[in-house]
Amino acid sequence: MREELLAIIEKNSRIDLKELAVILGVEEIDVVNELAALEAEGIVCGYHTMINWEKTSIDKVTALIEVRVTPQRGQGFDTIAERIYKYPEVRSVYLISGGYDLMVILEGKTLREVSNFVSDKLSTLDSVLSTATHFILKKYKDHGTIFNQKIEDEREMITP
Repeated sequence: MREELLAIIEKNSRIDLKELAVILGVEEIDVVNELAALEAEGIVCGYHTMINWEKTSIDKVTALIEVRVTPQRGQGFDTIAERIYKYPEVRSVYLISGGYDLMVILEGKTLREVSNFVSDKLSTLDSVLSTATHFILKKYKDHGTIFNQKIEDEREMITP
């Protein structure tokens, strides 16, 4: 049940508990208890709402920042990653393979705001050797959700 439950709530965290119980073929109390256990174990870490900011009047810029760092003795990348993820502008930090060590995803109101964060805060950290900034120009799919999906007209065409 656990794996199926996780797969379902990852796609739709707002699903009704009764509906979830029916899908899983268990009692609602079993779903409630399993969710509580998953949260207590740190497996379920939070619930999020995905927003298509392009359809709002709110200005928001997202950037992917590749960061090359010098890992600290005995702590590896954890200490520098923690310093970075504590900034409120930072949405995500990942340890990655390849030419860079960390991938930092951050949001700001303008390109300048994001650029200033990188040059004034991120690049000045002692362990940071270099950065490469990539601005997201358009989202097509995020967390499995397709943005601006075209709705096909499935009606049958009738001609005289």
